Amino acid sequence: MKVVGNFRGHALPGTFFIILSLWWSTQSILKYVCKKQKQTFYLGSKAVFHLAEILEGTALIGMALTGMAAEQFIPGGPHLILFKEGQWNHLLNWHHFTMYFFFGLVGVADILCVTIRSLPSSLPKLMLSNALFVEAFIFHNHTHGRELLEIFVHQLLVLVIFLTGLVTFMEFLLQNNVLLELLRSSLIMLQGSWFFQIGFVLFPPSGAPAWNLMDHDNIMFLTICFCWHYAVSFIIIGVNYAFVTWLVKSKLKTLCPSEVRLLKNVEREQESEEEM
Repeated sequence: MKVVGNFRGHALPGTFFIILSLWWSTQSILKYVCKKQKQTFYLGSKAVFHLAEILEGTALIGMALTGMAAEQFIPGGPHLILFKEGQWNHLLNWHHFTMYFFFGLVGVADILCVTIRSLPSSLPKLMLSNALFVEAFIFHNHTHGRELLEIFVHQLLVLVIFLTGLVTFMEFLLQNNVLLELLRSSLIMLQGSWFFQIGFVLFPPSGAPAWNLMDHDNIMFLTICFCWHYAVSFIIIGVNYAFVTWLVKSKLKTLCPSEVRLLKNVEREQESEEEM
């Protein structure tokens, strides 16, 4: 049976998720370390954080539009035609298109929460958990009639997507929990790297031997490989934590006393806003 898709179609979302994981983990670590140090330096100003949220929302919308356009207008794609010549047209591309659309809504929520102050600040987290649950549902129904190994690697993907959605929903309920935020970032990174792994399994790069999609030993290996991917994501998040912590502490040592007093006032204003 011919495997439908291509390597680039898996590398694109994989790249997006890895970038988002690094961005979100850095943002969470920075806020936590600054608060723990009882200081907030230049990145702690309200205007800069609002700008970062707008840029994040814009980037999410840009990623979503890029993915949606790629799924629709690649050679042989559906070109926005859902039903053609008496049958459904390229439904797998429409699956991916729908996934990107819901992540684009997360970007819209990011921008709206900054520009419309009456909206709850937790709305983007709710929209992100919603996008992840939709993605899990889509990929759960993505491999009907496929070969054994192809089904297995997508089942692992559905598992990590569902867990990420669950953790994100817990973040929505429990605000400002850095452990949940970093756990979500590690799962997002695992999702991104696993997209690449699926691409290498189903569409090996030029010259690489094809995987036997009915070999149970391949399933055994990929079970271990999945755990290795998760271990690497934890290591990367840990290294990022150490780097951001060192950066904040080294920066604080260079501040003069007057700057420290000013930045303490900024932090108190932010904490009072979070309590509200």
